[in-house]
Amino acid sequence: MTRSDDYRARTPRSAELFERASRSLPGGSTRTTVFFPPYAPYMASGEGIRIRDVDGNVYRDFLGNYTSLILGHAHPAVVAAVEAQVRRGSAFNAPTEVEIELAEEIRRRLPSVELLRFTNSGTEATMFALRAARAFTGRAVMARFDRHYHGTHDIAMAGTAGVPAAIDGLMITLPWGDADGVERALRGREGELAAIIIEPVQGSGGIRSAGPDFLAFLRRYCDRIGALLIFDEIIAFRIAPNGAQGVFGVRPDLTTLGKIIGGGYPLAAFGGRADVIGIFDARRGGALTHGGTFNGNPVAAAAGLATLREMTPDRYDHLAALGERLRSRVGDGFRAAGVEARIEGTASLFQVYAGPLESAVATGARDASELFMGLLLEGFYLAPRGMGGIAVPTTEADIDELASAMLRVTASLQPVAA
Repeated sequence: MTRSDDYRARTPRSAELFERASRSLPGGSTRTTVFFPPYAPYMASGEGIRIRDVDGNVYRDFLGNYTSLILGHAHPAVVAAVEAQVRRGSAFNAPTEVEIELAEEIRRRLPSVELLRFTNSGTEATMFALRAARAFTGRAVMARFDRHYHGTHDIAMAGTAGVPAAIDGLMITLPWGDADGVERALRGREGELAAIIIEPVQGSGGIRSAGPDFLAFLRRYCDRIGALLIFDEIIAFRIAPNGAQGVFGVRPDLTTLGKIIGGGYPLAAFGGRADVIGIFDARRGGALTHGGTFNGNPVAAAAGLATLREMTPDRYDHLAALGERLRSRVGDGFRAAGVEARIEGTASLFQVYAGPLESAVATGARDASELFMGLLLEGFYLAPRGMGGIAVPTTEADIDELASAMLRVTASLQPVAA
């Protein structure tokens, strides 16, 4: 019996729901990132890091809705905050105090964020940050890095199907970690460049950190040519109390946030220098328009505020220690077994690479999907590409058992190196 056969045998109810969904949703899914063949398990409940599917299978969740649930599922503080806010009202065509409180908490943690605006998704956050950069500088060209992911709006997806070809010339892709390469790629277009956007710690790019020296170079380069530097910390904000910019000691002009700041609810933000974000101030003539029926939604804001208040410095230290424990045990195990695989990451984020070392699982390689399915059958839920994040309820025993499962499954995928 193959792993896929075993999975199908365990998930008949999920299979039924997938077939039903396929009659209403293309491919049976409304999120590209949660689909994998033959179908994803349909979830019924979650508590802490344990989630239960509709067939009764229990998994330890090491993805947490793509890193957004840093406190795990149904954390009591978040549940209480949400329940209290829902009883007061879930949405108004007016602002609420809780959105101010969340904004103040974010500003307290990120000194570079002098003003900010809330959105519903990370895609919206990067879209408006890039629009703000263009409006502020009067320039049209943007730059990003290879293996980037900044959402699914047109400028972020330049060069892909459905995006007008005219947009391709407005986005330049830069080499990761290569200062000379950045200067070569932008030579002659410096005066056209509005901003460089970078994930200080890439997510879909394989949980790789840009590093302080490279980020400091980008800071100097943008200052020299009059462009803005944007940190996409939608994922990276979870690595420390002050995000990646606090860890690496580089101050961006703009920052985009999401995931943990919504506490499991749809909320994101973009913010930064007051003179840049101030162009959205409706009291000023010619202000940029930024609408959204659910921007700053009080339920999501309450969940996000509760989450950030729970995330004390010692909890970040705890998560980082668990991340290092996982990477150390798995890395040592790979080397001892002589398998061609590795694990990378930073703080509570990790990425497993299976198969040839030059083959990133983020590309959807066969070994990545086999690793994912093997771990699923062992009772662990990661991203199909091998990415994961550690949540606060995780114990050392959870980490050790995940490490053992990774070693077993990876060893079964490939021959031992000679």
